[in-house]
Amino acid sequence: MALLTLSDVTVRFGARADARTALDAVDLRIAEHEIVCVLGPSGSGKSTLLRVVAGLQHPDGGRVLLDGADQSGVPAHRRGVGLMFQDHQLFPQRDVAGNVAFGLRMRGTARDERAARVTELLDLVGLPGAGPRAVAALSGGEQQRVALARALAPSPRLLMLDEPLGQLDRGLRERLVVELRGLFGRLGTTVLAVTHDQGEAFALADRVVVMRDGRVAQTGTPLEVWQRPASAFVARFLGFDNVVPATVSGGAADTVWGPVPVPDGSPQGERTLLVRPAGVRLGDPAEGLRCTVGARTFRSGRVAVLLRPAGPGEAPLLEAECGLRDAPAEGQAVGVTFTAAEVVVLPAQEGQDTVRGAPVVAKELS
Repeated sequence: MALLTLSDVTVRFGARADARTALDAVDLRIAEHEIVCVLGPSGSGKSTLLRVVAGLQHPDGGRVLLDGADQSGVPAHRRGVGLMFQDHQLFPQRDVAGNVAFGLRMRGTARDERAARVTELLDLVGLPGAGPRAVAALSGGEQQRVALARALAPSPRLLMLDEPLGQLDRGLRERLVVELRGLFGRLGTTVLAVTHDQGEAFALADRVVVMRDGRVAQTGTPLEVWQRPASAFVARFLGFDNVVPATVSGGAADTVWGPVPVPDGSPQGERTLLVRPAGVRLGDPAEGLRCTVGARTFRSGRVAVLLRPAGPGEAPLLEAECGLRDAPAEGQAVGVTFTAAEVVVLPAQEGQDTVRGAPVVAKELS
């Protein structure tokens, strides 16, 4: 049985005539002990979803159930959930220890037990000995860690996090996300988190939910979503730019880049094609699609290379990925071939995803 169930949940903001739909008939189930991260661009409904579950936003339709119990009319403080906001919302009149212990004190936890729990959590979030410090004396990142410790303190049955690590530096964020996953596993905590950071979500989550315009665009394990995006929107949101319309016939697709091999058993007909950068192979300019090397970007031991296809027409730029020693120089001519294993055949694009001719490419050659 799911710990949390959202059934047909709808939220609208504004007057009836020009109301904006923030959540559009969302269905979602989260099992006990599961860690689910919600991803999506600004305005996709991520934070509204958290507020509905927490009881801070009344839905215009649908139901929220916790442990099978309908939460309609149940106030936020009686739902037994923890919520950490992106803007901290700490109590300025209390020191760090007072903030972390607040929920425990409201539950009547004994003083010694509160103190031990505060010490444990401050160690976890990287603030050992910070209990007596004033909140106003903390940096933004430190305040965020205190807010996280406060949310964890009462061991809520459902912990909800809104951009939990957004203001931390990269090194601390990467360390803390690993520690958090271990902690949640040990405690058996059920977590619903919202984040814009894909790396953070994929490292923390058992399951990822991608949202768009108030709807769920895809849900699956991090590996499933990364390997098999459900649409061109999801692929582009994950950072893949090699996305073009295609006609698939047999083992190949006809694209603006010429024929591209596709995996065995791929859907046929009018489709959209994703070619991962790792599947763009560079070689002799006399072989394959002739391109000119443009901008190069270093990424953690690899080099992302933008390629401009030669010839007439407006074929979109291609992104390839190379090792440091294998990356061609800017302005160099190369030949491009494609690897079928790194190609994903997506549904034909519809609505906002429709491509007429070559897609708009945000990146520019330098």
